[in-house]
Amino acid sequence: MKSANSKKHAALQKSFPLLAISAACLMAFSHAAHAQTVTAKEDNNKNEKSEAGIATVEISSQTTRSAVSLRGAELQKILPGTNPVKGLQTLPGVTFATADPWGNNEQNLSLFVHGFNGQQLGYTMDGVPLGDQNYGNYNGLSPQRAVISENVRNVILSSGAGNLATASTSNLGGTIEVFSSDPLAIQRTSLEQTFGSYRTSRTFARFDTGNFGDGNAAYVSIMRQDARAWDFDGKQGGKQLNAKFINTQPAGKLTLFFNYNDKTEPNEDSTVHVTGETSAPYTRPFFYPDFPAALNYLSSTGATPVADGSNYRNFYSDAQRKDILTYAKYEWNLNADTTWSNQLYFHRDDGVGVVAGPISAAGLPALFSVYFPNQNLRQIFGNSGYATRTTEYDIHRSGWLSNLRTSYGNHQIELGGWWEHNESSAYRRWYALDVNNPSSPYDRPSKPLITQYGSEIRNNVVQLYLQDEWRVRPDIAVLAGFKSSLQYAKGDFPVQPLPGAISGGSLALPIGEIDTKKWFLPQLGLLWDVSPRDQVFVNAQKNLRQFVTYGGGGASPWSLASQSAFDLFKNTAQPETSVTYEAGWRGKRNLDIGLMNKIDGQVNIYHVDFSNRLLQISPTPVISSIVGGNPVLANVGSVSTDGIDIAGTVYFGKNFSFYNALSYNRSVYADDYSNGKALVATSGKRVPGSPEWMNKFVATATFGDFEAQLTGDYVGKRYATYTNDLSVDSYFMLNLGLSAKIPLEPKGFLKNAKVRMNITNLNQVSGASVVVVGAASGTYNTFPIAPRQVFVTFGASF
Repeated sequence: MKSANSKKHAALQKSFPLLAISAACLMAFSHAAHAQTVTAKEDNNKNEKSEAGIATVEISSQTTRSAVSLRGAELQKILPGTNPVKGLQTLPGVTFATADPWGNNEQNLSLFVHGFNGQQLGYTMDGVPLGDQNYGNYNGLSPQRAVISENVRNVILSSGAGNLATASTSNLGGTIEVFSSDPLAIQRTSLEQTFGSYRTSRTFARFDTGNFGDGNAAYVSIMRQDARAWDFDGKQGGKQLNAKFINTQPAGKLTLFFNYNDKTEPNEDSTVHVTGETSAPYTRPFFYPDFPAALNYLSSTGATPVADGSNYRNFYSDAQRKDILTYAKYEWNLNADTTWSNQLYFHRDDGVGVVAGPISAAGLPALFSVYFPNQNLRQIFGNSGYATRTTEYDIHRSGWLSNLRTSYGNHQIELGGWWEHNESSAYRRWYALDVNNPSSPYDRPSKPLITQYGSEIRNNVVQLYLQDEWRVRPDIAVLAGFKSSLQYAKGDFPVQPLPGAISGGSLALPIGEIDTKKWFLPQLGLLWDVSPRDQVFVNAQKNLRQFVTYGGGGASPWSLASQSAFDLFKNTAQPETSVTYEAGWRGKRNLDIGLMNKIDGQVNIYHVDFSNRLLQISPTPVISSIVGGNPVLANVGSVSTDGIDIAGTVYFGKNFSFYNALSYNRSVYADDYSNGKALVATSGKRVPGSPEWMNKFVATATFGDFEAQLTGDYVGKRYATYTNDLSVDSYFMLNLGLSAKIPLEPKGFLKNAKVRMNITNLNQVSGASVVVVGAASGTYNTFPIAPRQVFVTFGASF
């Protein structure tokens, strides 16, 4: 923990050479320009290329917005099986952090793009909406649960404002689009096996049918991963299946996709920091499977050690998720100039979040006394001193996406819509933890003693859009359009808490409907090909984030602690909105400066006016309560954001390339707010959790069948409270990847044999990877940076 006036961390000094290289790149860009095209239809075979002459990051030359793409092959170089969103950490303006090397643990995942957090972005996979990525999810699933990482074709980040057609109700600060690879044209079986630190084992297998019949091709693939958590004895991983079929005819293309994911992932607890403390633990591991140690941890009265304070240890914690996601899409070529695409999708999630912790902690004695007044709570909950809490999720989503694209003279016109019906529920339950038969984080509890509450919410979303790209002259295109976002939500609580069972003393959680209709969210952009090698883009766009439709917790009106609070919110609150202005220049050029022979890149400046910011005003000053309840949710003002991204790749012949991305972001609160008792002075303060300065690089060297790739990630100081009285240090992390093709007989059975070694956190940096912000001042939580780990992957096909 550091004060707001603390000095820069030593990592900043280490980053100076990188900043200098970025400045040199910017000077070179004065001669640079036109970049590679990024489209969702790029050739799958590109994923197999890995020479240094291929750009690590591709920059779109067909949009009026900033859009950068990472190919699937580059994603796997980071670490086989990496979360597609984690791959974006190499892109400008992006901060991504988790406490595991794959970025798969959703409980401690943190993502910021241009000052917007992960729940203020839009996410899709092959166009299918994935929701807003809340950990207690109610309207989607994470990208890594939607598609196996090795089956990702590319990931596109639009960091300012997304495409009008993007199916999302949360894309205030941009969109992340993940695309799955199509089946190969030739028959092939591919296998990969990864071994590594902490007993890691990841197996991936895929069978491609090749072309068969009349325009048909398909694949089926499976994945299984097991790994012990680095800081506690928990098994992390799961299993997943993907299948995809396409039929291509002159009349159109049919795509069928199926995904099944079963994931059980033990979680660690975040470390609580308070003003003045000096002894907060680096990690908070749980005790499982050492049950005797968990019993001895508690006093004879069931109390946790006084010295541990809020950083007491639980017996275990985990997230269990089972998902089925499927879609059918048909792109109908009505004529040479017109295509009509229709896509139907379905998603089912059955999930539970589990915490087995001391019954004496975090306000639980008062809660349990409501249900068992004047009784022996230790005896009721199994005589262990622990109780198991669950939040049990269920999601049924179905939807339809329709888009019509046509050309008329110098105009490219596109219109369409998205409809989704979502039925979600969340039930909070408590179970005994029997001293003679303790439960496991890998099993789902049964026979609850308490059902604290149960919410069920029905939500219908309609989104319509219309846009026209007018080619004013061959070198200038103007894009204009708008979208409408409509949400009709109705929430109910079939199980209400007893009086006193949630914070705030509520007699009943709220029920009711909230309909939100924003008919006109415009976009206007310009694309100018200044020369065959230079391109300028300008864009302005308005967007919004619809209200969260989750009951019982989080920043949702159905989590307010009374019906009167809900009614007041319904009548007075406004959805969060943003207006994004961005301008930039992109391009590439051949060079003759020493060893440098080519450069490509993009410079992007932006300003965002973020209005109607919604804030949960917590009933407790420390982010540790697991009782539930949220007395206040309100609009608390606006945020002003300014920033610049500079990214580019310099090529040194055919064997070396150096990609670098430098970003500066200044996001400032414009208003103070009231917490109900006093005015909280946030005006002029920086948005916490997101750094002002970031720098990333990827250095690649290729010699024949051998490739080495060194990546660096500098994350600047981050404030940890709304009033900026506390902060965490900056850090600089290196990762190394080495790969080689294994020579085989040309006519042998095996093909494309290769071996890859990845070393994460090469320089063994420690510190805070994730900052959990939940208080105006005085306290915050962190998750740690994972230590150095080594992984080796063997792959081949036949």
